[in-house]
Amino acid sequence: MKLIILDHYSQASEWAAKYIRNRIIQFNPGPEKYFTLGLPTGSTPLGCYKKLIEYYKNGDLSFKYVKTFNMDEYVGLPRDHPESYHSFMWNNFFKHIDIHPENTYILDGNAVDLQAECDAFEEKIKAAGGIELFVGGIGPDGHIAFNEPGSSLVSRTRVKTLAMDTILANARFFDGELTKVPTMALTVGVGTVMDAREVMILITGAHKAFALYKAIEEGVNHMWTVSAFQQHPRTVFVCDEDATLELKVKTVKYFKGLMLVHNKLVDPLYSIKEKETEKSQSSKKPYSD
Repeated sequence: MKLIILDHYSQASEWAAKYIRNRIIQFNPGPEKYFTLGLPTGSTPLGCYKKLIEYYKNGDLSFKYVKTFNMDEYVGLPRDHPESYHSFMWNNFFKHIDIHPENTYILDGNAVDLQAECDAFEEKIKAAGGIELFVGGIGPDGHIAFNEPGSSLVSRTRVKTLAMDTILANARFFDGELTKVPTMALTVGVGTVMDAREVMILITGAHKAFALYKAIEEGVNHMWTVSAFQQHPRTVFVCDEDATLELKVKTVKYFKGLMLVHNKLVDPLYSIKEKETEKSQSSKKPYSD
């Protein structure tokens, strides 16, 4: 497990975006080999998405051969509602990059048979070859996706009733009115995310500090579902300084001492421009008389 500690939210967002960029480019995706990326919603990943859009617009990154699977979606909220996760992903990310819409998979919270929709989502992930990198965020109570406290740590994609803490936290997106916040959602399970070959979890802000403490310094506990990722072979937690406020000083010092090593994951920062140059050079015929 790696814990990446940056000074501010913007730096944490940029580190995460650089990591995703390098992972996609090093994977070398193409028509026969898509990079599969799990994605979250909410305010935490917005800075990361903005940097990824910037990389695309600068010609350094392409999502043409990337397939995405989103973590969750509200039940009963129209797809075109401004707070649906379909709308969120389109407005904040997908419409700004070159990803093909048919390669973006988001659960349908208005499906006639919700459990069948969840089962089909699991099958789509399998058909895509599994998730290469699952990016997630957490709530102040340590839930990942909508795997609320008490969720099974081997759970699969399913219908979930939202905890009151989550409804209160999300009310800010619905004019502060609790009655407007959906009470149910479709969500990938903890087990679904654990199946990914790599997991990166973004945790920023002092209000997430106790959850980070539970995730890092205490044992695995289904009341703090993010703690399950202690047992994943390749987990990267990316946080800002504020999120470390509940950690022991020696814990913070230990992980900060590893930053010289961990920063090698994003430095050098790769670009598809370099890949294209390599291809053009290798395709040139050798000189002959």
